[in-house]
Parts: sequence; structure tokens; C-alpha cells
Amino acid sequence: MAIQVRLNGELRELPDGLTVETLLTHLGVKATRVAVEVNETVVTKDRYVAHRLGAGDSIELVAFVGGG
Repeated sequence: MAIQVRLNGELRELPDGLTVETLLTHLGVKATRVAVEVNETVVTKDRYVAHRLGAGDSIELVAFVGGG
């Protein structure tokens, strides 16, 4: 079963039952290089495993870019 969410402003269909951690794995994103906001609330790294995503959630992923 799939759910619809808004990911960085774009409607996306994702597998049901994902947590923030499994979403990042699904997308191939390294957790250490990204900040996550769900429904305008920052999800801290210690909550990635427990924070379950639901239909209609608005998710923003902000990647950190290293500089010299």
C-alpha cells in the first residue's frame, strides 16, 4: 500500500509505514548530511527511527553541502 506526501513541495507516492530513517534509506540520502522537517516541525536525528510518516505529511529535506 502507498501513501501520498508532499516532499520538498512535490507530491510523491511512498510506501506506507515509512519512518524518517527508512525514508532517507529509500531515497538514498545519508542521514548525516540532511535536516528533516515534517509538517513544519524539525525532526531531530534521535527521532528518525521512531517518527512514522503518514498520508498527507509535508516533508522538507535540506541537504548540507560542505564547503572549503
